[in-house]
Amino acid sequence: MTLPLRPVSTVGALADALRGRVLSGEIEPGTSLPEQEIAASYGVARPTVREALAMLVHEGLLRRERNRSAYVPEVTISDLNDLMYVRRPLEDLMAQAVAGRRVPGAEAALHRMAALPAGVPWSAAVAEHMALHQALIEAVGSPRLERLYAVLAAETRLGLVRLRDVYKDRDVLVREHRELLDAIADGPEDAARAAVVAHLSHSWGTS
Repeated sequence: MTLPLRPVSTVGALADALRGRVLSGEIEPGTSLPEQEIAASYGVARPTVREALAMLVHEGLLRRERNRSAYVPEVTISDLNDLMYVRRPLEDLMAQAVAGRRVPGAEAALHRMAALPAGVPWSAAVAEHMALHQALIEAVGSPRLERLYAVLAAETRLGLVRLRDVYKDRDVLVREHRELLDAIADGPEDAARAAVVAHLSHSWGTS
């Protein structure tokens, strides 16, 4: 059951609430988000809903087509595999540039991920996962690499929603990223690059 937002809530607050529900998987792929229903559910005006939905469409977390309500797009196994295919060369560039050093922002994100209390929404782990990888990319110091990587951010987040059943034990997610950060920091470059390839080469299955 959703609770009305406080009267002082902004468009951003509504967008945050809906974003969390999308990234936790509570709002499932294919689900439509009619403005009138959301307005009634959260106790806000339709223009507020319209702006919040527009923010999420811009982020790529929702899609909107002509004569249809905004909806959560489906990320298929094929989409996931293609996403990893495109991410590998970008993160390979990162590994070449960052090998041999620790990235404080990535370490901090991993620490926050590990410290999340049991029972928190999956969206919290998604947020720290994204922060970790973003920190690694930013450590390269290439604005163009950052822009290219940002294009993939929304699909990456939606893909992680699908993987919430793969990582029922969050300790596995933490361990995999601990190993990745250690391999990058320890080097040498070839080992760091191999660790990135292995990290992005999961077998997701066929369903």
